[in-house]
Amino acid sequence: MNCLLLLLVLGCNNNQELSEVFGEETDQSVNQANNGIDYRQEMRDFVIGLGKHAKEVNPDFKIIPQNGIELVTMNGEPDGKISKDYLALIDGNGQESLFYGYKKDNVKTNQSVSKTLISYLEISQKQDNMIFVTDYCSDLEKVKDSKHKNSSYDFVSFAAPDRDLTIIPELNQTTDKLSGKDIINLNDANNFLFFLNYENYPTKQSVVSAISDSDYDIVFIDMFFNDGTPYSKSMIERLKIKANGSKRLVLAYMSIGEAEDYRFYWNPSWKQEQPEWLDKENKNWPGNFKVKYWEKDWQNIIYGNTDSYLDRIVATGFDGVYLDIIDAFEYFENE
Repeated sequence: MNCLLLLLVLGCNNNQELSEVFGEETDQSVNQANNGIDYRQEMRDFVIGLGKHAKEVNPDFKIIPQNGIELVTMNGEPDGKISKDYLALIDGNGQESLFYGYKKDNVKTNQSVSKTLISYLEISQKQDNMIFVTDYCSDLEKVKDSKHKNSSYDFVSFAAPDRDLTIIPELNQTTDKLSGKDIINLNDANNFLFFLNYENYPTKQSVVSAISDSDYDIVFIDMFFNDGTPYSKSMIERLKIKANGSKRLVLAYMSIGEAEDYRFYWNPSWKQEQPEWLDKENKNWPGNFKVKYWEKDWQNIIYGNTDSYLDRIVATGFDGVYLDIIDAFEYFENE
């Protein structure tokens, strides 16, 4: 294969991976002309709305969207005008598979993809937002490489040994920069734990004990145990104390771009008689359904009343929320 052909092949592969990360549609005006909806701005407005609501109750409540990083600019391009209101409301950004795990666990993410993601992440970082990266890798050398690369950009990282987030890895004194200081703000943190699946734990108390025995600075967890019951406020307060006795932050995971049929809000009749806001089931994640997140009825499920998801999280004493499926706008743009 000659050099020109090799460059063309590599270029095509890189562009394909980038399109998979950021969606194939880049001209938002085409989408808006078809149906009058700016899907990206609708997601920004959704995050801003729920964030303002939570901060009215607790001004220190943290809002961290995961993925969908293109929302930091108005046109979705790294050199575009920044989304000032959005960036001012959020307190950080989460990003999966920045250096490992995009195509497959324990496999390096294509360098061009990493570079592009970093260009967006740094926009948010320059607006005083913290960046939290979850890389999917378990080999010791790859874990070290992930932590080293993220640290070089002042990103806080977590090397997840499995995609289902069932494991609490042991911390390393050096690479995880352990300290006994209290974690009051996101920028106090040197490390974090992303732990959502409790299948290896028989009770809520066993989960609380396992996390309490660790010294992670920040913990992202699901508010609900395997049986669908929530953790109590007293349990969350216990989680806010590290094994070394210092304080940490505890944030709740919440998906706002998909509905999940195992959540407290789910109505079994919706599969036969779908509400206007409910869309197709995610073929990669059975039981998860795309939602028209701009619809008021869906947003009312997420926040704004005492029985809503976010309001339950705030009332239980969490320090913030880690928002998932922020990139749901890509699904509707590419329909």
